Amino acid sequence: MKARSSSERGGKAAVRLEGVTKEYQTGSRSVRVVDEVSLDIMDGEFIVILGPSGSGKTTLLNLISALTRPTSGRIWIGGHDVTALSDADSTRFRAEHIGLVFQFFNLFPALTALENVEIGVALTLKDPAEVEKRSLRYLEMVGLGEMADKFPSQLSGGEQQRVAVARALAMEPSILLADEPTGNLDSETGETMWTLLKDLNRKTGTTVIAVTHWDEASAIADRTIRIRSGRIESVKGDGKAAAAREKGTTTA
Repeated sequence: MKARSSSERGGKAAVRLEGVTKEYQTGSRSVRVVDEVSLDIMDGEFIVILGPSGSGKTTLLNLISALTRPTSGRIWIGGHDVTALSDADSTRFRAEHIGLVFQFFNLFPALTALENVEIGVALTLKDPAEVEKRSLRYLEMVGLGEMADKFPSQLSGGEQQRVAVARALAMEPSILLADEPTGNLDSETGETMWTLLKDLNRKTGTTVIAVTHWDEASAIADRTIRIRSGRIESVKGDGKAAAAREKGTTTA
């Protein structure tokens, strides 16, 4: 199944996949994990990719982030063909355009919440005062401004994940990719995290693509893409909310 293009929805594509396939060799056997996926994701859209374990959803996210290359097909991010980039250029492109949030928080235990955010921002900003100012602004955006001097061991799981989100957003990427962002959180904290991600999507206009097996996440998505056996099984929603936000209007 092919998701409708952004031109059909009246918006601009932040991500475009055309006939993307990923195969892995296991001994003499070739395993197709992502199978001929074509998909447009609109600028500013909140996308949830749902699927059971082994469906290919995380591999699809890794392909979009240029962490791995497709066996065939092409991927464009903001008009850039990332499948044509060298390894070094892929790393540079990721640092400049893509924010990553993982199931595991990946915080440095010896650094404070603020320093964990700063370490990413310092890759693109050289003025220490500006690095601190931007980092603190994003910590405040996720509700942790008063916890800036706390170490990860002094924060709850939900708070640590908020720091990880702030770190990714503080790079001011055009796209935020989240792989099972609530997988290590209890259900109540997980729901709060999904609400936060949606709120940040609306406030910053950042395109958000989140992978999960939690069905309820579809309630806050502009579109929900269901993946099974490496293929798009269904698409729910049409991206109208994101298109309206892009035009500065609201939807009912």
